[in-house]
Amino acid sequence: MTPLTLFWLASLLLLSIGIVGLITRRTLVGMLIGVEIMLNGAGLAIAAAAKCTGFSEVHGQLATLFVMGLAAAEATLVLAMILVVQRRFGKVTVRDISVIKSRTEA
Repeated sequence: MTPLTLFWLASLLLLSIGIVGLITRRTLVGMLIGVEIMLNGAGLAIAAAAKCTGFSEVHGQLATLFVMGLAAAEATLVLAMILVVQRRFGKVTVRDISVIKSRTEA
């Protein structure tokens, strides 16, 4: 097995853990953590592909930094939304928020 295959398997494992975490978590913070894990898996795959192939390592590192910046911006935005939901409704579970939404629309 080549090192690139091992890196991609680790990246696939991170992606799978993130998807399972996104689906099974009931709170918005837990779902955010699942998305962050998936983005880390994507960054690992990009960095490994740049390191283990003939492409420029600098371009792979820049692409990985872009993914990390995107993850940081996404985390800040989602955490701000979670704070607003917490202050407005007092709850941050997805099920309770959807019930509150359906009550306010009626």
